[in-house]
Amino acid sequence: MTQPKQYNAESITILEGLSAVRKRPAMYIGSTDARGLHHLVYEVVDNSIDEAMAGYCDTIIVNLHIDNSVTVMDNGRGIPVDMHPKENRPAVEVVMTVLHAGGKFDNDSYKVSGGLHGVGVSCVNALSEYLEVTVRRDGKKWFQKYERGVPATQLKNIDDAVDSGTMIRFRPDEEIFETNQFQYDVLRKRFEELAYLNPGLTIDFRDERTQRSDVFKFDGGIGQFVADLNSGSTGIHQTISGSAEVDSISIDFGMQYNTSYKEVMLTFANNIRTKEGGTHLMGFKSALTRAINAYIQNSDLPKKLKAKLSGDDVREGLTAVVSVKLPAPQFEGQTKTKLGNSEVSGLVSGMVYDKLNTFFVENPKDARAIIEKVVDAHRAREAARKAKDLVRRKGALSDNSLPGKLADCQTKKPEESELFIVEGDSAGGSAKQGRDPRIQAILPLRGKILNVERTRFDKMLGNKEIKALITAMGAGIGQGEDEIELDKLRYHKIVIMTDADVDGAHIRTLLLTFFFRHYPQLIEHGYLYIAQPPLFRVHKGKFEKYIKDEGEYAGYLLERIAGDIEVHSIGCDEPRVFRTATLVRLMNKINFLRDKTLEAEQLGIGEDLFHKLLAFDVKLTPASLDNGEFETLKAYIGERGYSAELELSDDGLESRRYVIFDNGKGHRTRIGVEFFNSKIFKQSYDRFAAVMDQCGSHDFQLVKKDTTDTISGIFNLLDAVFAEAHKGINIQRYKGLGEMNPEQLWQTTMNPEQRTMLQVTVDDAAEADELFSDLMGDQVEPRRQFIERNALAVGDLDI
Repeated sequence: MTQPKQYNAESITILEGLSAVRKRPAMYIGSTDARGLHHLVYEVVDNSIDEAMAGYCDTIIVNLHIDNSVTVMDNGRGIPVDMHPKENRPAVEVVMTVLHAGGKFDNDSYKVSGGLHGVGVSCVNALSEYLEVTVRRDGKKWFQKYERGVPATQLKNIDDAVDSGTMIRFRPDEEIFETNQFQYDVLRKRFEELAYLNPGLTIDFRDERTQRSDVFKFDGGIGQFVADLNSGSTGIHQTISGSAEVDSISIDFGMQYNTSYKEVMLTFANNIRTKEGGTHLMGFKSALTRAINAYIQNSDLPKKLKAKLSGDDVREGLTAVVSVKLPAPQFEGQTKTKLGNSEVSGLVSGMVYDKLNTFFVENPKDARAIIEKVVDAHRAREAARKAKDLVRRKGALSDNSLPGKLADCQTKKPEESELFIVEGDSAGGSAKQGRDPRIQAILPLRGKILNVERTRFDKMLGNKEIKALITAMGAGIGQGEDEIELDKLRYHKIVIMTDADVDGAHIRTLLLTFFFRHYPQLIEHGYLYIAQPPLFRVHKGKFEKYIKDEGEYAGYLLERIAGDIEVHSIGCDEPRVFRTATLVRLMNKINFLRDKTLEAEQLGIGEDLFHKLLAFDVKLTPASLDNGEFETLKAYIGERGYSAELELSDDGLESRRYVIFDNGKGHRTRIGVEFFNSKIFKQSYDRFAAVMDQCGSHDFQLVKKDTTDTISGIFNLLDAVFAEAHKGINIQRYKGLGEMNPEQLWQTTMNPEQRTMLQVTVDDAAEADELFSDLMGDQVEPRRQFIERNALAVGDLDI
């Protein structure tokens, strides 16, 4: 790339001021849910990527902190800090506080850029509780802090610097976002893609909350990307890749066929994942179909390989990545999910077509393997179409030929009708006897249905259980969106009702895979549900109660025992008594504290130290430690068996502060000061203070009818109360629906007046697609990695 002109304050172009971002954040980042939250990180990282694409940055470090703040560092040029000629304030402050201000409008500072509208980092600033920017540039280190988009300090020179770069640390504003917890795996996937798309770039990703970390660097680029995507499958030829620059547009692609039937197609524009494709994808698809058909027509191939192939035929079992980098991208919306530049389609098509023709001529053996693969896919597609047409001709999708094991409902109105898909004949029998026959139909399935993720369409249609399900629903089946006829769907509530054990979960997952892959329209229209049978049955004599989950179970036990016992707080001046409603509220607060204490222990902070910090008179914050509070904390904690010291750590990029506690027995706990700004600490401090205000001490008496027990410690009290609540009742944990008689199944799971059901929705189709591919596909490695990552989060393990 040609070197741009000097990058300084004059490079920053202003279009309009910063306003309304906090009032309508979804206009700028798409949403205020988890997707919008992660978009903040993407906006900051994309600025560093732009520096990398311009040739000035080769390392990016991203660090998630305990308080859910994020630091993004790069070794690029550093944002300009000189005075802006029009604004009369530092250029970095203009970039951070003015919408549509950046170095991406003049096509000189950045030839190619992911940030198009210049709203990225200023939006992040506006939607953050605080944002700190540190710039290393021209031998100086500059710092400025903002609070909710407003400068809290002036830009100041804090030190000398030997290198250059930008560091931004921000914490999303809890007043704006519905959730403020970043998901490591979501960010990890994005950074891995960026490293593939920018060969030679190192992205170092760390999570201090869980101690997970990854370093991504791929010198092989998109060719390596495709090879790694296919690592769990058997490729039938060497990876095909190519790159070219046409009319200032850089085009890269890689592709490889494997022995599976799944199509994996990833597209990017200026490093932005275009989940909905766009003109670059259209160009690639047309070139692929055209090149393969041209090779079949012009080559001396056997007659059996002569066929006119469709786009669906040539993409079966294909893994491909297409990336374009262009000066003036046209995206649909700021969240950039579809590329709209019309000229890109022809440029990509021409380049890919030429590269494929050259590859086929130079590698006839690989070309033959590809032709055999796609012609085989064409034959299977034709067979599936004929099988489907045969089913339709026989009237298998009409009422008079419904599957024999279906117990249909009486009403013919789809909006009233419910289809329960039930596991096994015993549960099916109970469901048939317990249902409301006017509106509820029952379809029992025998055993585990076919895993459609690993099965070709024609083989799937030959499976008896799946054929019965397709026939019962009546909406048809096909591989194109227009082949599903929703107006002929016989039920507007399709309910998956399986056992609460590991086999039931497996069958539920197989069914969800089937619906997600072949009936996404049902999910989009809200027709698919999951039944929620109770997990527990509590009974004593003639009394019985059904309880849906662990949380309700704990609540029931507390309500049951609260009238029979009293808790006396005895370590304070005036003993306090808790009974009935006051006892329940106290136990709920202590239960919450136990959960938070376990979270703190996962961060390496033991229960004893954690509770001593919660008992400190003042709620600590990172700022309060600077304002004389640390000396008070040091004296307080010293009287309780710990020493404390502040540590400043500076690796040359980021200055960090830690508090180190020593229990005098050789055990040291090092806590980043941001912990005192975390949700774990803030919520726990408030709840602990409320418990201590109510109780006055940690010493209690548990008073029952004829005995009194003395207990020390709030968690010991909680255990004693639950132990008392368990006495005298029988608890049955349900695993199979067959354990219920028809009346019980109706009362708990099927009665519309009382039941609880989950409606199946898809928040992120691309993420769901990848998860189904990983967990249900034919590659073992992604499943192993998923199990390793999530092993510690398992609550109940059914072996």
